[in-house]
Amino acid sequence: MRFVRQFLAVLAAYAVGGVAINAVKDNDWLTLVVGLTAAALVLFVYGWVVRRTERRQALDVALEGAGATFGWGTLIGAGMFSAVIVNLSTSGHYEVDGLGSVQGAIGLVGFMAGAAATEEVVYRGVLFRIVEEHLGTYLALALTGVVFGLSHLLNEDATLWGAVAIAIEAGFMLAAAYAATRNLWLTIGVHFGWNFAAGGVFSTVVSGNGSSEGLLDATMSGPKLLTGGDFGPEGSVYSVGFGALLTLVFLWLAHRRGHIVPFGSRRAARADSAATLPR
Repeated sequence: MRFVRQFLAVLAAYAVGGVAINAVKDNDWLTLVVGLTAAALVLFVYGWVVRRTERRQALDVALEGAGATFGWGTLIGAGMFSAVIVNLSTSGHYEVDGLGSVQGAIGLVGFMAGAAATEEVVYRGVLFRIVEEHLGTYLALALTGVVFGLSHLLNEDATLWGAVAIAIEAGFMLAAAYAATRNLWLTIGVHFGWNFAAGGVFSTVVSGNGSSEGLLDATMSGPKLLTGGDFGPEGSVYSVGFGALLTLVFLWLAHRRGHIVPFGSRRAARADSAATLPR
């Protein structure tokens, strides 16, 4: 029952935010405002429903240290996608033709913030955290990662390979990041940094949702295995490789901090553990 109440509450906030963002998507400034508001709404609802159903504060969305943690996450996500673009550029598959649209990038800040916050609350804050309590960290990571990947099959230019790639590079990696830090601000930052770098800076297709108009006017061409084709660079083997590597790093950190929940332990995951980045 706890899972159902939390899932329905955050899903309702997810739906409201999604409808509002889609309603203003043709206006970049309104998209910025509505997207940030949608992010704040889903975080508020998550904190409220956790207090109501678990009789505790949701420390994984505590405001103390949130800015720094979100900032580190954003740097990690943006850095990871930039590494993908560097590999594509040096092999001649990504070329910058000039400057793009600053206003378009501003709109994408709101859009990507809303998407990152809502998806992280749903998939890591509720699904991963509660499944982990019963099945352990590794099974929860595998199951919720696959579900996260499959959810991207609903996108405009979705492919089965794209869904598999998303499951590995994002579903597994973000669950591992949450296990390591027990902090949604970190995973939201990683998610936002990756998505904004992809659409808002490098103007690539994001998860098969069509082209984006960001800061750079660029073109991409080459074999689908490297570029991801119509699905975008998230379908690139570079993205899968970097995502898998970061997953291992976060799992190592989770193990080092004692955050791994064994299968069959039936003990609650340490959602209230101190959330810090590796020093």
